[in-house]
Amino acid sequence: MSEAVREATKKGRPEFRNIHITDITTKYKMPPSAIVSILHRVSGFGLFLMLPFLLYLLQQSLLSEYSYLHFAGIVDNVFTKIILLGLSWAYAHHFIAGVRHLFMDNHMALDKDAAQSTARWVLIAALLLTAVIGLKLFGVF
Repeated sequence: MSEAVREATKKGRPEFRNIHITDITTKYKMPPSAIVSILHRVSGFGLFLMLPFLLYLLQQSLLSEYSYLHFAGIVDNVFTKIILLGLSWAYAHHFIAGVRHLFMDNHMALDKDAAQSTARWVLIAALLLTAVIGLKLFGVF
């Protein structure tokens, strides 16, 4: 073995320690497709966690007219509306990103520019749908 190879094997691989989440989020600029991918996973996880709670609330609200009116009163609270708005965003984003993935499974929009473009459209469409749902939820129309 040459001297350069021996020197390289002695050094080994560099070790990265104490990397914090702020280092990752502030030093690296992620492309829109990476952001959509991460948000797709986060929204799916959030919906999965909230599903038993939402099904329980649906079951309780369907028991009688009084239980429905009780839960309708709870939904009138601003804090509850904000939670529902967050769940609405999670559902809209997860659905639209899922449709994007279906198109990508059919070998459409796989090149870099098209993937970035569709990722931007997913972000925009999810925010627009959430805004419309928010306007309806807060009684604008």
